[in-house]
Amino acid sequence: MHGPASPGWLLVALCAATGAYCLLRMRSGVEEQRRSAGTEALMGFGMAAMAVPAAVFAPPPWAAAAYAALFAGAALHALWAARSDAHHLHHLVGDTAMVYMALAMAGSPGGHGHGGSGVPALTGVLLLYFSGYVLLSGARLVPVAGAPAGPGGAVAWGDRPELSRACRLSMGIAMVAMLLTL
Repeated sequence: MHGPASPGWLLVALCAATGAYCLLRMRSGVEEQRRSAGTEALMGFGMAAMAVPAAVFAPPPWAAAAYAALFAGAALHALWAARSDAHHLHHLVGDTAMVYMALAMAGSPGGHGHGGSGVPALTGVLLLYFSGYVLLSGARLVPVAGAPAGPGGAVAWGDRPELSRACRLSMGIAMVAMLLTL
């Protein structure tokens, strides 16, 4: 996850901004917006923390285990939530990918990826999934007619479906970037 400094900081900024917007969505009056915003905020901030360039901050040895435990818990929550909302299956894949990246970071020399030659099969499968997700999310990134309106007919920040789709798209792109550096 810890590649060159400039792209690393751009990835940190993108993920942190996405996580912050997801926190705003948690305050929405629309149940659909609040439902997955917490998980997406956790994912955004977790990805930002894992993307900090190693030249600036070398994570302590226990950090990878903490990331793995945190996202394993989030994956269990997503699995439970998927019973009633299929969108949480995507969260399950994302959380599982974060566990995988944390374990790969912990198991490699210097904590910077798998360290072997070639691309492991699971990394390839996750790259295919998230690349497809990015393409699908990009195709869906069209303003939605009939978005819920707040007082005075204005749509609240946290209730804009196209903004939540843009956040999901940016996190998908960030996931692809992180998997490529693995």
